[in-house]
Amino acid sequence: MNSQDFRREALQASALLDELLALRAAVVEAATPLIAGFAGGEDVPADPAVANLAHYLCLRHHDIRPLQRRLMCLGLSSLGRLEGRVLPTLDAVIVALAALAGREKPLAMPSEAEFFDGETRLEDASAALFGKPPANRRTRIMVTLPSEAADGPDFILDLARRGMDVARINCAHDGPDAWRAMAGFVRAAAKVTGRDITVLMDIAGPKIRTAAVALPDKKARLQAGDRIRLVASGVPRTCAEVVYSAGVSLPEMVTRLSVGDRVRYDDGKLEAVVESLEDGEAVIRVEKTKARGSKLKPEKGINLPDTALGLSPLTAKDETDLVTVIECADMIGYSFVSRPEDIDLLDGMLERHGMADRTLGLIAKIEQPAAVRNLPALIARARRRGPFGVMIARGDLAAEIGFERLAEMQEEILWISEAASVPAVWATQVLEDLVREGIPTRGEMTDAAMAARAECVMLNKGPAVGQAVELLDRLLARMDEHMFKKTPTLRALKSW
Repeated sequence: MNSQDFRREALQASALLDELLALRAAVVEAATPLIAGFAGGEDVPADPAVANLAHYLCLRHHDIRPLQRRLMCLGLSSLGRLEGRVLPTLDAVIVALAALAGREKPLAMPSEAEFFDGETRLEDASAALFGKPPANRRTRIMVTLPSEAADGPDFILDLARRGMDVARINCAHDGPDAWRAMAGFVRAAAKVTGRDITVLMDIAGPKIRTAAVALPDKKARLQAGDRIRLVASGVPRTCAEVVYSAGVSLPEMVTRLSVGDRVRYDDGKLEAVVESLEDGEAVIRVEKTKARGSKLKPEKGINLPDTALGLSPLTAKDETDLVTVIECADMIGYSFVSRPEDIDLLDGMLERHGMADRTLGLIAKIEQPAAVRNLPALIARARRRGPFGVMIARGDLAAEIGFERLAEMQEEILWISEAASVPAVWATQVLEDLVREGIPTRGEMTDAAMAARAECVMLNKGPAVGQAVELLDRLLARMDEHMFKKTPTLRALKSW
């Protein structure tokens, strides 16, 4: 390289160094009040994970794509994978640029331990929440237990031997006796297998579901243009103009609808709009559904993306169920949490029921737009109470924000969680065809492989769930050899 080329590259590096120093200063300045706000007025040392989250949020308010490309040309860019280490990454690049520019380094190069401290925090947080990982993979497998899991120990022991790490008990179904039996069988299976297998109990919250339904005939399927009468109470009522009707689990839902509000049914498989309202009734018109139509059934979820219900995330049933949850669970799944104050609400209820002596792990289910907007504040509040994770509840979330935005949003939730060293659960319809029918689709295999970026993957119940656990165990182990979160690890390839 001649002296002119050397000087040109030094000038280029020097200009980039000044730009990066200015970016770092802007990020630190913007993050300072954010970190103080996340502390909630408490005079305690800043949580390094929450501080990194604040730095990440402030960095991502800048469009650094042009900077990223110019750094790549110098072999320096790692900004696209800095979620868990914002300032250490900026500092490492700054020191390297200073050397290329022939200038004195403006700050110290982070050590290897400091650089990867975010990964260590995330691993520790995952172990605190889920227990120790299995030997062959970092991502845990969660399985939703069916009612028959309470009938004897064999079903759960078989899942444990195939690779289940977390057993999920859905408190929307069954009852305390069944939950106690399931939890007991999980403890026994953990002893037999010699592995950490933990229990998540998912409280129902104010989930809106269909109740009794009235149909023109048993085989009827809803199509675009059909009308459904939703009734707040009493028996579903049909007429010549509206031949479908359904009760709802939450009467307030019907009374707070407005004409024009969207209604999504069964994880968004059907979309309708409110056409008219009467006392305690709403008539909705189907606008979109599957090509073969959709069946109107009891116990199917309803989402209202345009309707402000103003409901507490905890119901009287949840408070009753918490007595058993405290007795049996390692973690509690919190539905419809959307504000930091909702964490305080749950903790207050737990304390009233005798939880002062220990802390249940908490998994916040991110299923509403408000929860997405408030996710950083939720994380900052929840990290102060003990082991914490988030569940990307993709079914309800898609029904709330629309299928088109789900793929983008699940990525952003993964990034925010990693920045805060918070374990994430990838949930809803993972390997669903395999679980139900015994054969996976190509698309869901790709989805399951991408789930390896989370710290836990949830499978739903179904006849072939054991087969799905085995397949997922092998798939996640292989993906661990190739990727850590967003970062390719560059294992040697053997196919060519």
